[in-house]
Amino acid sequence: MAGGEYATEREVNRDGMSALSALDRAVQSWLLQEVGPAYDALKADPARAVSIDQVRSRLTAKHNPR
Repeated sequence: MAGGEYATEREVNRDGMSALSALDRAVQSWLLQEVGPAYDALKADPARAVSIDQVRSRLTAKHNPR
């Protein structure tokens, strides 16, 4: 594997599948640990929701400070 090259296509496939599997685990963890609880909290108290205009305003303020 000198120069960052793989010796066989099988190695490329193995590493690619391993990377996809790790990404899948990370997404599943994020969904279970962050997205699910945030959704449940919003369902329990809909007043927590913000409008799309509020989101845009907050993002604009964050990324374009004056």
